[in-house]
Amino acid sequence: MTDVHDKETRSYNMSQIKGRDTKPETVVRSYLHSQGLRFRLHNKKLPGKPDITLRKYQTVIFVNGCFWHGHKKCKYFVLPKTRTEWWKNKIVSTKKRDQKNLDKLKKNGWTPLVIWECELKPNKREENLKRTLINILKGAKK
Repeated sequence: MTDVHDKETRSYNMSQIKGRDTKPETVVRSYLHSQGLRFRLHNKKLPGKPDITLRKYQTVIFVNGCFWHGHKKCKYFVLPKTRTEWWKNKIVSTKKRDQKNLDKLKKNGWTPLVIWECELKPNKREENLKRTLINILKGAKK
């Protein structure tokens, strides 16, 4: 199956997709800040450059897009009908890299948390953000 867009249109569309400071990321950051937590963004010294680093709690947070990180059993992750094999390989390699980074972080004493884009939809947002806060604070008691 061929792409529904010409090469220029597809290239433009893909160039507009942000890798940082996304809406889900800003929702999480805003919530954590409102709870009095202070953090650093996109720490290049840590594996995977976590979206949020809470050094005081030895916790890092990745805010993952369901499509880009292949969220299992999620209605927002649908493999494209065009270039299916290419997308499948790309997402599988992303998942492997994510797991490798999580393992490295754990080995170095960090508590990594992953928040999925679908967990931040308005009907689930508050519950999942509170759960995340509880998990962060648990890390402080270690």
